[in-house]
Amino acid sequence: MATLDVLMRIPARFAAILVSAIVAVGLAGCSLKHPVTNPVNGKVLFAQKCGSCHTLAHAGTTGSVGPNLDDAFAQDRADGISSSSIQGLVSYWIDHPNSNSVMPAGLVRGQDAEDVAAYVGSVAAVPGHDTGLLAQAGTVSGTSAAAGKLVFQNSGCGSCHTLAAAGATGTVGPNLDQRLRSDCASAASQKARGKTLEECLRTAIVKPYAYIPSGYAPGVMPATFGQTLKPSEITALVNFLSTAAK
Repeated sequence: MATLDVLMRIPARFAAILVSAIVAVGLAGCSLKHPVTNPVNGKVLFAQKCGSCHTLAHAGTTGSVGPNLDDAFAQDRADGISSSSIQGLVSYWIDHPNSNSVMPAGLVRGQDAEDVAAYVGSVAAVPGHDTGLLAQAGTVSGTSAAAGKLVFQNSGCGSCHTLAAAGATGTVGPNLDQRLRSDCASAASQKARGKTLEECLRTAIVKPYAYIPSGYAPGVMPATFGQTLKPSEITALVNFLSTAAK
């Protein structure tokens, strides 16, 4: 059965959470029936909520905390497992993440969760790039603070950081409302990241481990934003954070 083949290739720490999903789906017919989905919304939400932890080439994300979704489903694509089967597994992961992982339950819910699963199911381990409306999803123009807010949201920053101005409540990384300005003002930070707030922010984005705030460890925040974000997007993000964070 295709579903059993998928399970055998999932790393052991993820496999256990799929057992009840397989029972629910049924071994004789692995595809799940889903309501009408909006992959464009799914791509935007994936970038905002999931991309800081997962790599997915079509979405332009390079997170390394969780599984690389292109690698996770590469063999399944080669074996001819359908996009709808992959969608079903992703949908289950969203609803029932491993309790030992950093992924929170309910990161996206309801129709939004189905949209994310549909997008991942359609593009994971698929060569090429998004086209049409999918290619335009989440694009940002200009360097204003408003544009920077979109960069913050679309890059998944809110899944790890709290920032009221962006409606973000992540707890994996520093609370930007409480710590950004004070951390940037410390002598150790100014030596490593620059004396001005703007210099500090830019360095924190493109070289996050030049200085690590107290209470946190390296290896969580992606160190690739300098490559995945355009220079204008980085400037916009700096402009947003310098005005929004306390």
